[in-house]
Amino acid sequence: METMTSDRVLLTATGVRKIYRTGSVAVTALLDLDLTVCHGEMVGVMGPSGSGKTTLLNCLSGLDDIDGGRVVVDGHDLFAMSDAARTEHRARTMGFVFQAFNLIPVFSAVENVELPLLLVGRRSRDARRRALEMLDRVGLSHRVGHRPNEMSGGEQQRVTIARALAGRPAIVWADEPTGNLDSAMAGQIMDLLCELNQDEGQTIILVTHDFAIGSRVPRLIRMRDGRLVEDLHQRGLAAGADTDLHSG
Repeated sequence: METMTSDRVLLTATGVRKIYRTGSVAVTALLDLDLTVCHGEMVGVMGPSGSGKTTLLNCLSGLDDIDGGRVVVDGHDLFAMSDAARTEHRARTMGFVFQAFNLIPVFSAVENVELPLLLVGRRSRDARRRALEMLDRVGLSHRVGHRPNEMSGGEQQRVTIARALAGRPAIVWADEPTGNLDSAMAGQIMDLLCELNQDEGQTIILVTHDFAIGSRVPRLIRMRDGRLVEDLHQRGLAAGADTDLHSG
């Protein structure tokens, strides 16, 4: 099945710069980076360690400040907002999937998924119903009452995906979402992300160092030294090609 995309722009980054400073030392992590992503796209970001992949995700989502440029997501200029407004916008329009899962240990799966909905003012009954719907969507309807330490790594990552999608975000950011999983479980998580993108048109931007994962995304961005050096539209890449994509 072809990925569902539209020509309606969801994200525009123009001339984005990010500089990290430690004492008198300044390191440029992003340098005059331009990027446009449309609704329904699934975009992979790859590159060597230190190339700026995670920094790109953090800056484009508004988790980190930028030192220059402009980022517009879903019609809102992120860095023209106050910190409070940007935080609220992020909570209502973005979902996040991280390598470390970041689940609350004392909460059950359904409680972890419904919590972000409650924090943005959803009624408890509605939040619980939506959380149960999403856990069923990711194949965990039989695990809704289990805590993280009672689930496998793959199951925990499915909970984080359900949590990220529960609020029907405009965009989902995934930072190394398969990094803590074995290859079989990583493949299953990638199957799920591709399915959500293809069947439901969910926009996903995925950071990965894994070439097998990067080869499955319809659009692959390659970074090096804080720059976007290639933007590929692909149906899949041959295994073993361009080993420079691997990070150490």
